[in-house]
Amino acid sequence: MHAASDRPTNRLAHESSAYLRQHMHNPVDWHPWGADAIARARAEDKPLLVSIGYSACHWCHVMERESFEDAATAAKMNELFVPVKVDREERPDVDRIYMDFVVRTTGHGGWPMTVFCTPDGRPFYGGTYYPPEPRHGLPSFRELLDAIARAWTSQRSEVEQSAAQVVSQLARRPQGVASNPPGAHSLVAAAGALLQSADRAHGGFGTAPKFPTPTTLEALLAALDVVPDDAAEDALAHLVVTCREMARRGLFDQVGGGFHRYCVDAEWTIPHFEKMLYDQGQLLRVYAEVWRRTGCEDGELVWPIHETVAYLRREMAAPDGGWYASQDADSEGEEGKFYVWTPQQVKEALGAERGEAFRAAYGVTAGGNFEHGTTQLVDLARRPRAEFAAERAELLAVRAGRVPPATDRKRVASWNAWLASGLARAGSLLGDDAMLADAVATADFVATRMRDAEGRLTHVFDEGRAHVRGFLEDEAGLLEALLDLHRAGAGERFLADAAALAEDLVARFFDPDENDLFLTASDGEPLVHRPRAEPDGATPNAAGAAALALVRAAALTGRSDWEQVALRVLRTNAYLVERAPAAFPSFARAAALAERGVSVAVVVGDAVDPATRALAAQARRVLAPEDGVVVAAPGAQPAALDPAWLAGRDAIGGRATAYVCRGTTCSLPVHDPDALAPLGRNA
Repeated sequence: MHAASDRPTNRLAHESSAYLRQHMHNPVDWHPWGADAIARARAEDKPLLVSIGYSACHWCHVMERESFEDAATAAKMNELFVPVKVDREERPDVDRIYMDFVVRTTGHGGWPMTVFCTPDGRPFYGGTYYPPEPRHGLPSFRELLDAIARAWTSQRSEVEQSAAQVVSQLARRPQGVASNPPGAHSLVAAAGALLQSADRAHGGFGTAPKFPTPTTLEALLAALDVVPDDAAEDALAHLVVTCREMARRGLFDQVGGGFHRYCVDAEWTIPHFEKMLYDQGQLLRVYAEVWRRTGCEDGELVWPIHETVAYLRREMAAPDGGWYASQDADSEGEEGKFYVWTPQQVKEALGAERGEAFRAAYGVTAGGNFEHGTTQLVDLARRPRAEFAAERAELLAVRAGRVPPATDRKRVASWNAWLASGLARAGSLLGDDAMLADAVATADFVATRMRDAEGRLTHVFDEGRAHVRGFLEDEAGLLEALLDLHRAGAGERFLADAAALAEDLVARFFDPDENDLFLTASDGEPLVHRPRAEPDGATPNAAGAAALALVRAAALTGRSDWEQVALRVLRTNAYLVERAPAAFPSFARAAALAERGVSVAVVVGDAVDPATRALAAQARRVLAPEDGVVVAAPGAQPAALDPAWLAGRDAIGGRATAYVCRGTTCSLPVHDPDALAPLGRNA
């Protein structure tokens, strides 16, 4: 058997994507997505076979081993089709179009995704994983290849007609008019729908598989301000249970820190072991905000933040800036092998006595809870986190000697932006300057290094270069991070940067004829249709997140035109939100914020004065995370800030003075941080 470096390579060897390069030794004649593949398909009159996945996807690896590494299967693919391999994390626009098609035609989606298209890219048949032999009602992959090829040659007109109808349907929005304009009621409805599926015993929502879904958790947090008091108390209690269960059980890496992608069971015991950067960043925000909402005293909500940040710094920080995208579930060809333990391994690492105590505390048994008698650690004892800290550190050192899962070293703009946001929010609330410094460095990396030759934001930075023109999620995520950094006191420049980005976002992603924001920019690559953002899931709906950020940016800068764009987008999507509020929590949050208005704490005083700093710190604790905190020296006019926020607001008696304002209504000036309070119910 030849080493991988000795095996022939296909054209994917020239790509920077880790996922595409994983397939560079396949006997399949893969093309990356692009004009060359489409031109060849047209010239040879062959369908495109578009295979979509991502580097940390377990079943993508399975299908590669079973089918794409098989010479006979590869030969059939090469003969009958033009095979195209797509990294969904690199090209979410392509993934969105074909995932929408697969879900509409089969009722479900996922990765790996396999879609057959006309030579110009219009889909006509698709699914997800296909086995090498007929199984569970699925045809074998080779049988499918033959059937599609026959249809292409013998039923061409029907295939072409179907493809044309598909594209028309994909571009069509559900028709309907909401019974009420979007507003706080949208968030109330979303929270009510979510809590109906709440797992009161184990936290989270629904049954297996169970995802952390930060977008859902953040919607519940925002809803605390708009639901009745008893419902708010119930929702907050569920959030606390969810955060504790996720951190103490198998979703969290008890030895190394950080959250896995999801669990296959309802009790958060056995994860799907990949780790995604987008989960870490969003969950930092969730834990920090639940900690704030519960009085800033619950240490059970703080240690997961610190351990996650330690993991990120140790394993995910790129030397040249930014943070890596993900870590695989598999190592040495087995899912989870890197993470799990046997009693003997624990004994060898810790000794008999200490090992026995640790095994009892973390559920390591002879039978195990995972494959081959191994155990995914679950903190059954739930002792104060300092206990067993030395043992966990020793196991981490032992684990470092194992073969690690592969790390996808690309930097994704939106994912880095969400992490910058999480670090900024957690760092400012916890008073952790190192976290805030990491947030600044992350946002600066995205804003400066992830640019194309025209200066536009890109989606990916990999192998030393920025490429793939940025999507709505990138601009919305970075806009939110810049606003969070300004709120956290990282510097006035972040508001000016946010204003410039908001201007670009509206100009390139908002369609005034459709009154909506699109996933791709107006100057992006032409596809079979211009896709909109996908609903909230593991990551935010980009249009909802953009609307939320535009409402915030408009309030601070006085740009009412940006607020009008957000309102137009909310009205366009109001019917969808009303019909399925739990599926669109980002839109619901934006609608609620637009209705109540952004509060801004204005602190007038010298930035280095301890009294000024104390007022600003208290403002960040008492105001909601979407609200603004402005610190200005007497007589100063920070760049991009609407002058109206400072008009008539002085440092009374020469002392640092704080005001809390919303629109034209302001609180009385205060000098004492303890007297600082939000306007209305938004604590």
